[in-house]
Order: sequence, then structure tokens, then C-alpha cells
Amino acid sequence: MSPTAITGILGIDHVGIAVPDLSAALAFYESAFNGRLLHQEENPEQGVIEAMVALGDGSGALIQLLAPLTPESTIARFIERSGPGIQQLAFRVTDVEQAASQARALGMRTLYESPKRGTNGARINFLHPKDCGGVLIELIESSQSA
Repeated sequence: MSPTAITGILGIDHVGIAVPDLSAALAFYESAFNGRLLHQEENPEQGVIEAMVALGDGSGALIQLLAPLTPESTIARFIERSGPGIQQLAFRVTDVEQAASQARALGMRTLYESPKRGTNGARINFLHPKDCGGVLIELIESSQSA
């Protein structure tokens, strides 16, 4: 039986924002919005250096700042084409493989055949923006136990 929706969505995990300069963007979110850096890492496979930032008490969705590691990275091309700004919306899921399979059954393309490594060891895949109303959707299965 074909799914009628993607199941196992737990909520919005984060909003990804493409930035040309991670340090400047982090300073902005820390000073303007009392943001708090939770985690920062380089992800060479994805071609980014990223920072996860919490706002308020940290119980809500996070902001992920994404800066390019190389001029050829996906984020560098995004900034060149669209300028800095919102690049993706990430949904936390219980099982990224199941969610991706259900998305494919619903006619949505995934960017990867199988999950890749994301921030802090999470397993991720993306749904093509042309199949999601123009929004790049990230499916993220956290490596952290709930």
C-alpha cells in the first residue's frame, strides 16, 4: 500500500541559512538575537562549515548557519545564485530511510540514494525543492538519543 504522507516526522529541527562568512553571521545572531552556539564543525563531504545556534531557552527549532568551505561547494553556488539567506527547512524524523522511501513513493525525489552524514553525526537526506513547493527539505535523524 502506498503512503499518503511521510510518517515519523517529529517536528522542525532547524532552518538552514547560507552565509558567506560564518564568524560574522554567528556574531550577528549572538548579538542581535541572543543566540547561543551549540555546535560547530566542518563537513568536507557537504562542503560546508556550519554552526548550530539556539535562541531563547533552546527548546525550539535551531538555526543552522552554513558557510562554504570551497568555491565549488553547493552552499557557495547557492550564495552565488541566490545570495545569502534561507537555504533549507529541516524536519526531524524517527527514521530517515523510511521517510525518504515514503517521499519517493509519493513522487518526491531525494538528493541521495542513501543517507549521508550531517551535523553532529546525524543521518540526513534531502527532498528536491521542485517537488516541495520550491523549498529544499532536509530529513534528519539525530544521532542523539531522545
